[in-house]
Amino acid sequence: MNHYSGFGLFKHALSYHENWQKVWRNPLPKKHYDVIIIGGGGHGLATAYYLAKEHGITNIAVVEKGYLGGGNTARNTTIVRSNYLWDDAAKLYEHAMKLWEGLSLELNYNLMFSQRGVLNLGHTLQDMRDIERRVNANRLNGIDSEVLSTKEVQELVPILNCAPDARYPVLGASWQKRGGTARHDAVAWGFARAADQLGVDLIQQNEVTGIRVVDGMVKGVETKNGFIGASKVGCVAAGHSGELARMVNLSLPLESHPLQAMVSEPLKPCLDTVVMSNHVHGYMSQSDKGDLVIGAGIDGYLGYGQRGSFSIIESTIAAIIEMFPIVSRVRLNRHWGGIVDTCPDACPIISKTPIGGLYFNCGWGTGGFKATPGSGHVFASTIANDHPHPLAKPFSLDRFITGRLIDEHGAAGVAH
Repeated sequence: MNHYSGFGLFKHALSYHENWQKVWRNPLPKKHYDVIIIGGGGHGLATAYYLAKEHGITNIAVVEKGYLGGGNTARNTTIVRSNYLWDDAAKLYEHAMKLWEGLSLELNYNLMFSQRGVLNLGHTLQDMRDIERRVNANRLNGIDSEVLSTKEVQELVPILNCAPDARYPVLGASWQKRGGTARHDAVAWGFARAADQLGVDLIQQNEVTGIRVVDGMVKGVETKNGFIGASKVGCVAAGHSGELARMVNLSLPLESHPLQAMVSEPLKPCLDTVVMSNHVHGYMSQSDKGDLVIGAGIDGYLGYGQRGSFSIIESTIAAIIEMFPIVSRVRLNRHWGGIVDTCPDACPIISKTPIGGLYFNCGWGTGGFKATPGSGHVFASTIANDHPHPLAKPFSLDRFITGRLIDEHGAAGVAH
């Protein structure tokens, strides 16, 4: 009988997934690969996919200590935007945005990419000056962005408190209409399936315990299940990148912090865009199943915890209620934390290292998810050619020696 008939659906439902077709293989590792990618999150999977698709390198393994997409990819708030201030960052994120816009079709997987728009609120005259500066910078780089008045903001988001006597009155906002959200799990699954179909081995539950280097050249990785050889190794492990670097006595200018987020009980549709405020320090969107998805800033202490502190929850909720008094009696469903690795200039590292064949893609801080396809695309090019992609070149490690930093702290604003 047809796989998709009513009877077929009923039969598969009763099988408790046992007879479902596997989305990707679960292979044993080979002895040697052309490239090993450490980290099976969105960026790592995207790197493997583009290495295979764009550069014809299919003898690749993605080695993940847990399950695919189980780290920061599963622990973020799914926001996608490209309205960064400085040219280098704006061009990289816009590259990612353009890939996002065709990614569901390319991967043949519904990523639930929703261009519902992103609002960044201004509450003071200085906020509005900064917004106008960033909007003008975006438009000079060909990135859609506009300044909205208080009235226009209120029309877009009726539940937002735009009263003139509000504690933090809304004076206006920047608006990127092409920004929005995507389904985080689907992004990992889509890239994983596509990479697997191109011959990439996805090796889960196999933690890397060391990186073997001989005469200044990488030779492979030590894992809890044994050594795997490789000519090139790309490290894409987000908050644990510093730990990987220490395995080869390499010091990276990174700090790892917990970053919390939370969701409410499901509600009827009431918010059809993303609203962010750096000044009040909180942001909120509504998922397709009705949860209010809420976040704010990182915890101030360093660590690898995935829970965070109560003080952040308290201040985040206070900020959200300040902007949206209507949700003051809504119950929270759950909260969680991810581990973000931050650089001094709030921009990533996409770079070769002094060790031949070893590359790092890290330091995305709170902005990693939105860059997923762009990050993977330029990192794949850097690894394949042993030369930085033009968009990745400004994000090399040597900028911390030359002093050519890309200070995106102001544009990054509230963590998201």
